[in-house]
Amino acid sequence: MVDQLSKKTFLIIDQGGHASRAVVMDESGRPLAGAERALETSRTEGGFVEHDPRELVRSLREALAEIAQKSGGSFEKIKAAGLATQRSSIVCWDKHTGEALSPVISWQDTRARERIIQLAHRAGEVHERTGLFLSAHYGASKLAWCVDNIPEVKKALDAHRLCFGPMSSFLVWQLTAEKLFVSDPVSASRTLLWNLHRKEWDSQLLEMFNLTSSALPVCVPTVHDFGNIKAGGRQIPLALVTGDQSAAMYAYGKLQPETAYMNIGTGAFVSRSLGQEPLLASGLLTSVIHQQDDVSEYVLEGTINGAGSAVQWLRTIHSTEDLWEQMPGWLRTVEDPPLFLNGISGLGAPFWVPDFVSGFVGNGQPHEKFVAVVESVIFLLHRNVVEMGFSLRGPERIQVTGGLAAQDGICQRIADLTRVPVYRPAQAEATVRGTCYLLAGRPDHWPEPAPGQWFEPGDGTPITQRYSRWLEEMEKRINSK
Repeated sequence: MVDQLSKKTFLIIDQGGHASRAVVMDESGRPLAGAERALETSRTEGGFVEHDPRELVRSLREALAEIAQKSGGSFEKIKAAGLATQRSSIVCWDKHTGEALSPVISWQDTRARERIIQLAHRAGEVHERTGLFLSAHYGASKLAWCVDNIPEVKKALDAHRLCFGPMSSFLVWQLTAEKLFVSDPVSASRTLLWNLHRKEWDSQLLEMFNLTSSALPVCVPTVHDFGNIKAGGRQIPLALVTGDQSAAMYAYGKLQPETAYMNIGTGAFVSRSLGQEPLLASGLLTSVIHQQDDVSEYVLEGTINGAGSAVQWLRTIHSTEDLWEQMPGWLRTVEDPPLFLNGISGLGAPFWVPDFVSGFVGNGQPHEKFVAVVESVIFLLHRNVVEMGFSLRGPERIQVTGGLAAQDGICQRIADLTRVPVYRPAQAEATVRGTCYLLAGRPDHWPEPAPGQWFEPGDGTPITQRYSRWLEEMEKRINSK
């Protein structure tokens, strides 16, 4: 057996909605040590979803300090670090002091939806320039809200002291010695201010949101010299910055065009590789997921805002102990749950209704309603797969990752409904492993640590019938607005 300490190792920093993690991995993607710190999320009326920026940075620094202690000799072998973050979260800070002037406003936050509604007549132009759709989940309306509503932000802007933009830019500034003010393309592209074709800030979009490019970071590739992170008495080169969902797609190596990639966590996402040429499609996002040496890779993406967050929403109504321990039994035994029309945190692809009113159709016990919420996520994923079929050939397989993918009943329902085999890797948490693959130079040989599990389509009649009723109810509610 090859001595692990003779191999190169990498430091992976994963800043997610619930926790900050630091993991040391070897060049084969094998985790050697890990540390995690929980992160509080504040949710208040009006669609406000925030993190405390000081707590967020502290959680990362504590995770880095712990990993340096735990990993021993493997830490000394670290070649480079990579950072994966929530893509659409934003923050404002002072360029002289580094002090945060706003909360970290989460990608789930919809406080600025009124501004988005006022720009509805320019939706086509926005999609053409950015590959995205007008939505309060993306950064531009949040940044404009900060300028308009936080006096410290406006004061810093007038004094030419303001830095604002993706959360990843703030973290690069906070964690590195060099304090570079830069943004990776994945995070920049989720602001609604970044031109998908020119790969730079777009002056017309900035004017649309009444924002200035002088306060935005310089756009750089995914693989770049981002400075050095101080941890464990070392200066570790930060060589890669990307988004969590983008990194997750690379967890098991080179992207396959015939595979649909589903990552089901707080939100849920389904993506198909487009290679190096972007393709715009009705109702779907066109996203850049990696840029290196002037070569960019793109995907067609459907995004569901309420997945794990929708389950958590119901949990606040029906306080349930051991929810995830009980879920497998519920998914096996509940045969005819009510339908859930899921617009938690705003209805995303391919419908794009920011003020959609969620609700149940039919009655049920609390456990039946939990199954209904889970099925609504599956229905939305399937609806996006169907939409992708109008632009691409249908997938030959589906790969599922993320926290909710651990449920066999969810994977089997996806296979039954889509009529496509579903593969769940043994290591369903994909962001860290995908970041390591990119840091390691995208090797041709990237073995899985253990074989995963296949779910073959079974009798899809019951769930297909529920899906048809659900889709009819969704369209009825959308058209009644």
